[in-house]
Amino acid sequence: MPDRTIPVVDLSKFVNGNEEQRKEFVQELGEAFHTIGFVAVKNHGIPNELVDGFYNAAKSFFSLPTDKKRQYEIEGLAGQRGYTSFGKEHAKQSKVADLKEFFQIGQTVAPDDPMKAQYPDNVQVQETPDFSDYGYKLYRAFEKAGGQLLRAIALHLELPENYFDPKIQKGNSILRAIHYPPITDEPKSAIRAEQHEDINLITLLFGASAGGLQLLNMDDEWLPIMPQDNEIVINVGDMLQRLTNNYLKSTTHRVVNPPREMWHLPRLSIPFFLHPISEMDLSCLDICVTDENPLAYEPITAGEYLDERLREIGLKK
Repeated sequence: MPDRTIPVVDLSKFVNGNEEQRKEFVQELGEAFHTIGFVAVKNHGIPNELVDGFYNAAKSFFSLPTDKKRQYEIEGLAGQRGYTSFGKEHAKQSKVADLKEFFQIGQTVAPDDPMKAQYPDNVQVQETPDFSDYGYKLYRAFEKAGGQLLRAIALHLELPENYFDPKIQKGNSILRAIHYPPITDEPKSAIRAEQHEDINLITLLFGASAGGLQLLNMDDEWLPIMPQDNEIVINVGDMLQRLTNNYLKSTTHRVVNPPREMWHLPRLSIPFFLHPISEMDLSCLDICVTDENPLAYEPITAGEYLDERLREIGLKK
């Protein structure tokens, strides 16, 4: 068994466990998010057949000719729905675009919902109709698992267990299928995804077992993250770090290029960026502000913060 660089937790202990097992899970998750910002989760309740179905449909989509895929790239949506072509997105400190293309599916609400204006319709792909169908179902499964993890985090922060529930219900979450095509030429300086932190509350990721994902630890060393089969990788995003005044860590991570003999292999990963509703107040929680840990951030809403960050990474002009 290779060394595990991140702790592994069992979500079923929290969802179905007794009082003691739940407490243990809250402690394990809180400790992991405080010290390293990453965790692998088993028994997360996301059905394999949904993941496989979406994965295969995404593969079919990305194998379409470039001009066909570009028809699904919608101007003015800042990449929040539909296709984003190769070389558009870069890390905020980098001017070099990442070696990837992606497709995004966002929140859906009823046509008469007061929040409808915030959520543009998702982009339907004619050539692979089951892409959207699997995507919608997988989105809901991720949303559910993410909500359960946030309940445990709320308890760890000594908040009511349902603190995050109303803030993430109909939240601005994004399901992204990322395709890193085979590398055909010596990359000038770009890697598949340059070092960055995520914007949202937490990220839930399938597909890290393909290799290449690394995190930067407290000693400034890059460590590989290799979950086992059927585990998902979860990490803290900047919104949760901000809310907790840096108590929970939004850890820098990247996706490096494979060894040259594996350049011909594409890589597909499926992150779910769990966002709250735009109105959520990200002001630091009182419990996280102490003499040893003075207030680090000005008040801001989740919507304002997202807007700022989308500009920094080149998706919004």
